[in-house]
Amino acid sequence: MSQNIIAERYALALFELAKEQGSVDKLVEELRVVKQVINENPDFIVLLTSPNLSIVEKKQVLNDVFAKASPLVSQILNLLVDAHRQNEIANIADSFIQHANAEKGIADAKVHTVRPLNEAETAAISATFAAKVGRQSLNIENIVDTNLLGGLKVRIGNRIFDGSLRGKLDRLERTLTT
Repeated sequence: MSQNIIAERYALALFELAKEQGSVDKLVEELRVVKQVINENPDFIVLLTSPNLSIVEKKQVLNDVFAKASPLVSQILNLLVDAHRQNEIANIADSFIQHANAEKGIADAKVHTVRPLNEAETAAISATFAAKVGRQSLNIENIVDTNLLGGLKVRIGNRIFDGSLRGKLDRLERTLTT
């Protein structure tokens, strides 16, 4: 079975439970933290998949690291350890967040700019690009990239809108060399 299908099934089940309990927003925030911890510490998953630790020890590590997590998040993490699917934690968090965003008409976007965006610019970008992808708003992660020279590059899912000076120069170079 494909890893994405596995993550999708767990995420959908967790999403349905969270909807029943009215805790979708809380779980989105908690799962963002879980995902961030895993992405910033790749050795954490190596530890959780290690045959040197028992399942009880792995659960204890998870419970210690995510001690402030809600019972639902703790239960799904423990369930994943029981099922030997701890390497899917980040994928499940991603899928859960996508379900929550889809229900609210929100999309995640990475906006690359030369300098940090202020609140007005973030709101304007959200309004402009949300309409282009059929969403109501965007959760914007601003990434400062001085290589752009100017303008911005927006990535929403697998769509990229490149209005950066670097992108325009690269396209011009390709046109002139062909």
